[in-house]
Amino acid sequence: MSRTLNFTSPTRARSALASLLAAAAAVLACGPVRAWEPTKAVEFIVPAGTGGGADQMARFIQGVVAKNGLMKQPIVVVNKGGGAGAEGFLDVKNDKANPHKIVITLSNLFTTPLGTAVPFNWRDMTPVSMMALDQFVLWVNAESPHQTAKAFFDALKAGPDRAMKMGGTGSKQEDQIITVMLEKAAGKKMTYIPYGGGGQVATQLVGKHVDATVNNPIEAESHWRAGKLRALCVFDAQPLPYKDKVTDKQSWANLPTCRSAGIPVEYVMLRGIFMPPGITPEQQKFYVDLMARVRALPEWKDFMTKGAFNQTTMSGQAYFDWLGRTEQQHRVLMREAGFLAN
Repeated sequence: MSRTLNFTSPTRARSALASLLAAAAAVLACGPVRAWEPTKAVEFIVPAGTGGGADQMARFIQGVVAKNGLMKQPIVVVNKGGGAGAEGFLDVKNDKANPHKIVITLSNLFTTPLGTAVPFNWRDMTPVSMMALDQFVLWVNAESPHQTAKAFFDALKAGPDRAMKMGGTGSKQEDQIITVMLEKAAGKKMTYIPYGGGGQVATQLVGKHVDATVNNPIEAESHWRAGKLRALCVFDAQPLPYKDKVTDKQSWANLPTCRSAGIPVEYVMLRGIFMPPGITPEQQKFYVDLMARVRALPEWKDFMTKGAFNQTTMSGQAYFDWLGRTEQQHRVLMREAGFLAN
């Protein structure tokens, strides 16, 4: 037989109200329900060397999280770039269910397993969010005779094979993929020289040890600002939107797209955050929310402008689907370049 509260009697109404208040007090006595948050320092893995774009973004995030008190525990950046990033990715993959570890990724998320057959795939980790897409710019030394992207490309096409030296980060990764795309477009081979990171690549170009690079903007911006390097074009489909002057004459917005300058090559790179596998939805949500709060900071807006990033962001299913499509695109690019592992 079902029972209902009868408020027709004042005595019964007072009794029912007292029972409800007692139940509410019991709930409040237990304290508010708290969302998950880290209980110790969070290790932030960079699967690349120091000074490059991934390293700079990770250390920037580390700094603004601490400065703005976005979490109680500190973030500790650790570089594990061995094996074209495989060292860092395998560390995260094998640390199952550890919510106190995150990793920043670049496109070696796709190129390293495809090019080396290392037992790793991006699906072995937990996607958190895409922070941005990073650009690639064609750079030469400020004293180079190539004043424009067209002049550089014409010289590449007219010169003998392997006369032009291109510096880049690692082998069978983004920089060399773009180099192969340039070679195919020009019908000429280049001499590709791999280095340990984007900062070193920029330094080698400043020292005239190579003829050109395709560094990310943030890796060469300071040398461009100082008049040591010349930016020729950007490999995105659209011009950059940043109109503040970097040099006394040019802003990022002044750079033509490489395609519009006669170089039919386009490429952008992921800057994304992942966690180990086996993470709970509450733990994943903490970092999704944390990164959203980072992106809302004025400091982040300044960082995006300085590094001339493509400010596309994603999380959830949209991010997962984008990763699947982009992995397939890299499989095609690496097959065409002859970089797929046997």
